[in-house]
Amino acid sequence: MVHCAAICHVPASAGPQDPAAGGGRSIIGAFMQRRELLRQLSRAAALLAWHRWSAAQVGAQGQAAAPWRAPAEVFTLGVASGEPRHDSVVLWTRLAPRPMQPDGGMPARPVLVRWEVARDSGFRDVVASGERLAVPDSAHSVHVLVNGLTAGREYHYRFEAGGARSPVGRTRTAPDPASHPRRLRAALASCQHYEQGHFTVHRDIARADVDIVLFAGDYIYTSRQPGYARVRTLSQHMPDRRALSDYRVHHASYKLDPDLRAAHAAHPWLLVWDDHDVISDYAGNWAPDIDDAEAFTAIRAAAYQAWFEHLPVSPHRAPVDGALPLYDRFAWGRLADLWLLDTRQFRDTPPCQDTFSPFGRKLLWRCDAAQDEARSPMGLPQEYWLAEGLAGSAAAWKLVLQTTQLSPSPMPGPWGELLYADGWDAFPAARRRLMEAIAQPRVQDVVFLGGDVHRHVAANLRHDPLDPGSPIVASEFVTSSVTSRGLSEWATSHIRRHQPDLLHCRSDQRGYALLDLTPERLLCEFRATPHPVRADARFHVQARYEVLRGRPGPVKA
Repeated sequence: MVHCAAICHVPASAGPQDPAAGGGRSIIGAFMQRRELLRQLSRAAALLAWHRWSAAQVGAQGQAAAPWRAPAEVFTLGVASGEPRHDSVVLWTRLAPRPMQPDGGMPARPVLVRWEVARDSGFRDVVASGERLAVPDSAHSVHVLVNGLTAGREYHYRFEAGGARSPVGRTRTAPDPASHPRRLRAALASCQHYEQGHFTVHRDIARADVDIVLFAGDYIYTSRQPGYARVRTLSQHMPDRRALSDYRVHHASYKLDPDLRAAHAAHPWLLVWDDHDVISDYAGNWAPDIDDAEAFTAIRAAAYQAWFEHLPVSPHRAPVDGALPLYDRFAWGRLADLWLLDTRQFRDTPPCQDTFSPFGRKLLWRCDAAQDEARSPMGLPQEYWLAEGLAGSAAAWKLVLQTTQLSPSPMPGPWGELLYADGWDAFPAARRRLMEAIAQPRVQDVVFLGGDVHRHVAANLRHDPLDPGSPIVASEFVTSSVTSRGLSEWATSHIRRHQPDLLHCRSDQRGYALLDLTPERLLCEFRATPHPVRADARFHVQARYEVLRGRPGPVKA
């Protein structure tokens, strides 16, 4: 069970007490019951999504009898795999002979897609195969959950539809849950604005010797880059109305990048989303400059649907009533447990948005409301779920993939501190609850992985994040962006000078982080290239840091 002295602290405003019990203990019990209720509801939502998806498959069977011949190359958006477990993996593709059309150039009826998984790239040793219907309601995307695979081995896969055959993808399963792997290598990436640079990071990742790619959000950007800062131009831009068809075309325009397709085909991915996957700075059911809540709910539902249609996530995650079950836990044998957090769908709205600030609403200034104990970027039930999982994990390493920087990074000055409204600094109580949970004696070797801030960061995480004398209880690595512009080096160096726990912090270069885990240590190599990223960019090692088992806090390697 979770340590209630830590993350189970609940503010008095959280709800009424049970008159039959005493004080805070009953409040905690109520929230523990809510947590169990949420768990059951999450399972029910996933099951409902699965049944709806299965019903669509069954209902489409009768319409799929007529053969269909592909008019042109149909696998223009490539292939991908994701969510590797010890006995399964998810395969993805989308049929789109004309990808820049909302319907992808596909007929308004189901189309039969065949898939194969083999131990070899020549497909002489096929171990699994089957058929799936690609239906118009899902933009003729295909999500195949392949079960019954052997743990800890490499596989190759491909699709066939309308007489056309897809490129061959490579994937792998996770090790057996009871095994003790000697190594896990992962690439950590985030934030890829198409117009701000080339996706050369993905070319480097495609060639890298990694087991998995971890993507920390902002897979697409819906904002248009000013002409003076534009490196390349999308052929179509997201209109203000933001319908499902617009998100589909926008995702397709990103997927047409050959380096991004190569990285998907080379390795399995695990992904979380962030704000730009929907609209900049949105939180829960709120978005800046959109007063009509019903209109934004429709926009968010369209964005979630398109995100699902274009990424290698389980068919169990199909959106239901505009919501998508995202957060989850994965294992790499006994070497590592990995949590994926959803810091957008349940996020509290930013405070002080109606208060005048000379620094704009992105920076909170003299905003006491940010200190509210009830505020959370991921909701109390997800906080409980994470704390309980960390406390019960027997893995050597506990990795937490979330969207942004957890360590404090306020901008100090004579005016007082400025807090980034979209980061953890705007949720100090939730961050404190999380650190208190990790400070428990049996929760060790926790490493947070993030993105969003467009800088490479290695940082200490303390029991009390705002007390420099508090014990270090965890470590943090944040990746720079694939292309998106970062803060000026002047601003970054100003933050760094006032935050000694930011051991490494550079925002002038783009790149990704290469993680190498063994039972004894976790090594993080920050790979980087100048901004903006060129099509022929080369990457160098900006810095290396490691975390030694049993000793929280990164050190130079």
